[in-house]
Amino acid sequence: MLEQVEARMRKSMHALKEELAGVRAGRANISLLDHVLVPYYGSEVPLNQVANLSVPEPKVIVIAPWERTMIPEIEKAIMRSDLGLTPNSDSEAVRLVLPELTEERRHDLVKQVKKIAEQSKVSVRNIRRDANDDLKKQVKDKETSEDESARLQDKVQQLTDRFIADIDHAVEHKEQDILSI
Repeated sequence: MLEQVEARMRKSMHALKEELAGVRAGRANISLLDHVLVPYYGSEVPLNQVANLSVPEPKVIVIAPWERTMIPEIEKAIMRSDLGLTPNSDSEAVRLVLPELTEERRHDLVKQVKKIAEQSKVSVRNIRRDANDDLKKQVKDKETSEDESARLQDKVQQLTDRFIADIDHAVEHKEQDILSI
């Protein structure tokens, strides 16, 4: 049971890291485009499945589609996304130039990161609650003794504390990344 709880908490932590990677810090990072979907032969696919993505300069992302006909679709998809970036294109590729972040925008991004972190903490706490409810049910159904249930609840709490600390550490690192110029 503890293995299942830890696996679920690990998934929450992984989801947090993916979401934090999508928050724009001062430098170009291709993970910003992870959630951009483009229409390709009738279905929506991630941008990295129709183009090569690269970061030739610290503030520039270059998107080189495998088919030139995809350039207008890629531009539209980027404009639809909530990245706030304007694509520039030529006949070969789409370029995204990341503007310098203002102090106000940096603080807005920090607030966004803290909100994402709080959602992850709630997720971890919900996993703890579910595990504790299962343990209480096992005691009620006489599948587990009260002592064993209390011991397992303590271990679940230790796991919860560890993952909450990991979330705090990841957020602190991302905040430093955003606030550094």
